[in-house]
Amino acid sequence: MSRSARVSSINEALSQPTIVVPVLFCDGVGTISSAIPSSVGGLDVPRSLSPEWNHRQGLKGDAGSAVVLRSLRETNVIFVSLGSSDQLLQNYRLAGASAVRAAGETPLAFFLPTEGLRNPAGVAQALTEGALLSSYSFKGRSDAASFDVVPVGAPLPTVEVHDAVTDGVVTGAIIADAVNWAKCLVDTPAGDMSPRILAGEIDERLSDDEHVRVDVWTETKIRDERLGALLSVGLGSAQPTRLVYARYDPMPGVPIPHVALVGKGVTFDAGGLSMKTPEGMMAMKTDMTGAAVVMAVTSLASRLKLPLRLTAIAPLTENLVGEKAIKPGDVLTVRNGMTIEVLNTDAEGRLILADGLSLAVDAEPDVIVDVATLTGAQNVALGDEVGAMYVSSEELATQLANASERSGEMFWRMPLVESYESHIESDVADMKNIGKPPRAGSIIGALILRRFTSGKPWAHLDIAGPSRSDAVRGYVTKGATAFSARTLVEYLIDLSKTALRAAPPSPTRESPAPE
Repeated sequence: MSRSARVSSINEALSQPTIVVPVLFCDGVGTISSAIPSSVGGLDVPRSLSPEWNHRQGLKGDAGSAVVLRSLRETNVIFVSLGSSDQLLQNYRLAGASAVRAAGETPLAFFLPTEGLRNPAGVAQALTEGALLSSYSFKGRSDAASFDVVPVGAPLPTVEVHDAVTDGVVTGAIIADAVNWAKCLVDTPAGDMSPRILAGEIDERLSDDEHVRVDVWTETKIRDERLGALLSVGLGSAQPTRLVYARYDPMPGVPIPHVALVGKGVTFDAGGLSMKTPEGMMAMKTDMTGAAVVMAVTSLASRLKLPLRLTAIAPLTENLVGEKAIKPGDVLTVRNGMTIEVLNTDAEGRLILADGLSLAVDAEPDVIVDVATLTGAQNVALGDEVGAMYVSSEELATQLANASERSGEMFWRMPLVESYESHIESDVADMKNIGKPPRAGSIIGALILRRFTSGKPWAHLDIAGPSRSDAVRGYVTKGATAFSARTLVEYLIDLSKTALRAAPPSPTRESPAPE
């Protein structure tokens, strides 16, 4: 359970056990807004903090640095750095996370100066996201404390600014809740999160979301739909394979953007007969992150009331070593009729995604995005903080890059090298499932997936490295991260705004902003 978030008044804030005061830095000097009360919790709040004082207390100019001033009264005060800019969204995420960690289990109020803010809604959203994402714990807490955002100004914020802050806090809380839900799915031990159970968890959440329809396909339906690669990967497991097909359509019959999301959902990956090492299996419960992400994003589209259509597809299976497991050299037939020669059973994500992407094409979307912990090569190339992004359309690449910047999730665009297509040529099938190890592994995976998109605008997000964190970092908690979910949400929010601007007014059209 993570914290709740709300907007509160100065009087309400002053009664909280922990109060947070943001500090803006320039040349080592910390500045505190004059809009913040001069006395908080019995402590005088100066307007300026000298470099000497900052050094003694350990308060640095880096965004997220914090110092706790403990009081003999009931209220503690936290000074938290916004770095050198009070406009950067990432600084507020880091400040929110740092404040929550410094406060521990207690409720806290964060004073948010609004004078001069160009984007008060975005700032409030980022601040709330950072606070609530960092408060996630798989083990849970007995009592979820509140996170109060207190907009202040001189003399007071305008109604317009106050409403923008309120909308931002609501949006940030909705996004953080869905991301933390996805993180919890991924963190659950594989023995407690089989394909069948994961499908049930997704169905339970999304069935409560407005304008969302969820279908869970059993192996009979999967076979009838000719998803041969997905069924084959699951042959080595005693757990039955599933596929979740979710649709969000808030305006049937209205011409709005349609995006298809496909997420890899391998609930445990032992590598099949091309077995991983024991060390390589330790974190393989996270191999269903893509499925958790796309379903969390679908839930978010509904809860944020975004005016667009979504088709979300999550093929769910285990990749184990049972007596029926596929063997190197086997040839599988994908839904669209193409065949794949399997030379490495540990390259199974591209197999199940081939069926998922073929299914997505049949839904006739405008854009397809797949999300997968696909290759160790991505981690080697970009590490555990940067995702790999492959995009077939320049317009889509720009949109996703902008969304990545707004979300604070770092992606690096990778090349789709045409000459590497020769690496996956097969003598017995349309393609092989690997190239020339250990060369260009992440690129090869993307090239294989592209063959199943029928030329539609498409993006592949390889998040193998950043899908999991070995340590707390900023607002990133240890364990599952649900990386890419917030980038996709930002992309969809922007796509919705663009669609609304381009479309004529309609009395049935809903606002993309949360109520």
